Amino acid sequence: MSYKINPDRNKPWNDLPDLPITSILYEDIDIYKQLGNSKAALGRLQGRSIAIPNQGMLINSISLQEAKASSAIENIFTTDDELYRAYSENEQSSVQGAAKEVLNYRKALWIGYEHLKRESFDEGYFVKMYQIISQFSDGIRTPIAQIYIKEGGTGPNAGKPFYTPPRGSNIVETKLANLIDFLNDDKKHPVDPLLKMAIGHFQFEAIHPFRDGNGRTGRIFNIHYLTKKGLLDYPILYLSRYIIDNKEDYYAGLAGITQRGSWKSWLLYMLKAVEMTSNLTYNKITDIIAAKEAILAAVIERGDILRPEKLVEALFSQPFTKIKHFTSAGVYAENTARKYLEILIEMGVLEKRIVQGNSYYLNLELYRILSE
Repeated sequence: MSYKINPDRNKPWNDLPDLPITSILYEDIDIYKQLGNSKAALGRLQGRSIAIPNQGMLINSISLQEAKASSAIENIFTTDDELYRAYSENEQSSVQGAAKEVLNYRKALWIGYEHLKRESFDEGYFVKMYQIISQFSDGIRTPIAQIYIKEGGTGPNAGKPFYTPPRGSNIVETKLANLIDFLNDDKKHPVDPLLKMAIGHFQFEAIHPFRDGNGRTGRIFNIHYLTKKGLLDYPILYLSRYIIDNKEDYYAGLAGITQRGSWKSWLLYMLKAVEMTSNLTYNKITDIIAAKEAILAAVIERGDILRPEKLVEALFSQPFTKIKHFTSAGVYAENTARKYLEILIEMGVLEKRIVQGNSYYLNLELYRILSE
């Protein structure tokens, strides 16, 4: 066989093959055709995003949606209202529950992005992502941690081992070092970046180096790899949306490699995810820009609002706005900010919501676009 499979899912897969995989497993007409479509879609997204004057407008909104979807894959659910209100407070210490976990994911997304602007992938990067996501202070799991992946659902095999990752003295560290070498050394491992991302994601999940948070860490890695390789300037790809919409295929693809050596199905799945989410993110960006321009034109036409560009810019930096966002930034005094926000409510741009005595102003168009 071209790939040595896992013979016993109940025992640690210490013979997980090192990278690289043989080129026979990805030199395929169907894979290369999908690769071309995925690279074209990703390139179109990159071209659209760099033409936007204020990247922060998109970065905040799209990255929050990615964080929410990736967390939902692990059955960590929060409503849009809870998440956006928590983010608008800008004080994560006061946020609890699922919203806090989602905001931790978003924090990891940005800290990892900044780390990789200066450094290559290393063990420290993966440990840092895990620690932020999970809020644990440990690192690579020890052999004491009897980790195995259980069958889900309510069928006869529910709760039984589905896969048991490598375990033993220095085994996990060695496997992770091999993955890191594969990711960083493009001369020794000259594989197309999108294929490398897909291969690397499987390998990370198969190693399963941490006690918790491996799925979310692996999905953050996907986006960070694309930005590190210059395929995206910012981590704005809404990749987890495709995975959550096709969750069974995601897990079936991972299992297909361990149990049958079926790399083709997995690579096609991941490449399709890049294509579809690139198009989805592109369309969201286009819709957000159109909504922003329409609202700005309507505000300017009124003629009685000072600094309309700054007002509208703030409204599109996050779905929920508070008066303090304008006063703390020195844009308006409190009474002026309140007056202008009330005008925008009358115009049908905003909706005021009072939660636990606090006033929030919801950008209805931005909220609609992100929720689609």
